[in-house]
Amino acid sequence: MESALPKRKCVFFDRDGVVNRSPGDGYVTRTEDFHLNDGLIELMGLVSERGFVAVLVTSQRCVGKGLLSAAGLEEIHGELQSELARHGLAFLDIYAFLGTPETASWEKPSPEMILLAAEKHRIDLAASWMIGDADRDIVMAQRAGVGRTLRIVTDKAVGVDADFTVADLTEAFGILLGEL
Repeated sequence: MESALPKRKCVFFDRDGVVNRSPGDGYVTRTEDFHLNDGLIELMGLVSERGFVAVLVTSQRCVGKGLLSAAGLEEIHGELQSELARHGLAFLDIYAFLGTPETASWEKPSPEMILLAAEKHRIDLAASWMIGDADRDIVMAQRAGVGRTLRIVTDKAVGVDADFTVADLTEAFGILLGEL
């Protein structure tokens, strides 16, 4: 039986390069190396103010490679949530592809992480957004049926168009201010 509760609108966030400073070719494997990008707090505040929930969808293959334990990743994400909580914010949920057998179907650009979040949290994908910095983020969102995509330009090659392309989170704030 379908719930009478209305579906939620969501902004899905990629992690490295969007939420936090990109580690480049490596991985963030220690909490002391995890630094939020400028503008994230303000952007998440806007998302919340406009009635959207925020969900993190990230690839953390470093766990499957043995460079970081699952507990270590949880510690990093716990610190992330604690920092957001200091500002009255939070990710509703965090989905991470680990490069392990139990998350094999989650590898981007598979839409699996977004679809799982949508089912668990009653998310209206057509009314939702994806903010990423790589083609695989944009394709994942498109495959899941996410309504709008926004790309933060980094040093990653661009082969897939997003609905919006910006230089940083401050510019993303301006776009979302007018669109959400």
